Amino acid sequence: MLNDDYTPMEFVVVVIQEFFNKDRETATQIMLKIHLDGRAVCGVYPKDIAVTKVEQVTAAARKAGHPLQCVSEPVE
Repeated sequence: MLNDDYTPMEFVVVVIQEFFNKDRETATQIMLKIHLDGRAVCGVYPKDIAVTKVEQVTAAARKAGHPLQCVSEPVE
């Protein structure tokens, strides 16, 4: 997930909890890493599942009126 200057931190935490099945503490830690480092890994999945999660997160963000970006990248 990528940082932006507009999406509320609380929304990011909820998205991480909902779509990546993280508890609140872990989701908050991931959100802070996104905020401080510009990006963070929310999970590692097979390609088809990763693509679906990106689509779900992007759709939820747009529905809520936020520009949050989620990307899928191959593991190196």
